[in-house]
Amino acid sequence: MSRPPTFTPPPCAAARPLHTSRGTFATLDAAPAEGAEVRGTVLLLPGFTGSKEDFIALLEPLAAAGYRAVSVDGRGQYETAGPSDVAAYAQEELARDVLAQAAALDAPARPHLLGHSLGGQIARAAVLLAPDAFDSLTLMSSGPAAIVPAQQARAKMLADALAVLSMEEVWQAMRAMEPPPPQDADTGGATAEGNDDSEALRARWLRHNPAQLIATGGQLTREPDRVAELAAAPLPKHVISGERDDTWPLPLLDDMASRLSAHRTVIDGAEHSPNTDRPRETAAALTSFWDGLR
Repeated sequence: MSRPPTFTPPPCAAARPLHTSRGTFATLDAAPAEGAEVRGTVLLLPGFTGSKEDFIALLEPLAAAGYRAVSVDGRGQYETAGPSDVAAYAQEELARDVLAQAAALDAPARPHLLGHSLGGQIARAAVLLAPDAFDSLTLMSSGPAAIVPAQQARAKMLADALAVLSMEEVWQAMRAMEPPPPQDADTGGATAEGNDDSEALRARWLRHNPAQLIATGGQLTREPDRVAELAAAPLPKHVISGERDDTWPLPLLDDMASRLSAHRTVIDGAEHSPNTDRPRETAAALTSFWDGLR
């Protein structure tokens, strides 16, 4: 589970609803300072069990670099409502939501699209539906096909538990299995709400729709390799990851980047979530890529 350093947005960001043709989505919308040059707009999609807060440490440095950054809860994630019907979370439905979100941003130019982990595979599906809707695509710690077998087993275990237990019961089981991580020099290992982030994480978990988790967890275990299709999409691509990843090992990400002819960045000291592990370095790599496209 991703662990944002805080659930409190920086001063440059506001929590606001994004009204689209496919419903309303909760966002954190960070803007450059008044009067500053706006160099572009970025739509940020979180991963499995995550939320818009996973990008919270990126918002201030992205805005300071001149980018409006909008992180979004997808349908059934945290503060965005969703139906209790697994079929409503088919990947194409989620991808069409992303296209509606991009259109509703009312940006002066096409937005850059970034997806982390599961969000990367949804972003890929959105690009394949409408490649001309975006200025670029960044896949962050998101691989070419299904997650590795060990992670597939974990996703299946979670889906089986969600089918028979309440969200609170599953939360307690997960906490018993996974002790809190060590303190991290870059994030402090704590949220702004206190030295222990467990209550903020628990509150977020309880607001996820279990149908969304069951559906998207299943997608992660069955996702086909669509790299060749994506390579044919005529927009710049960026593959960014930490130096270690237990969901898609680095050789898979390196090979995918090569097949996509994509820009490749590895963030030293980061693992599956460079956005929370090393946010300053990650933001610098992202803005360097986007600046290079201007």
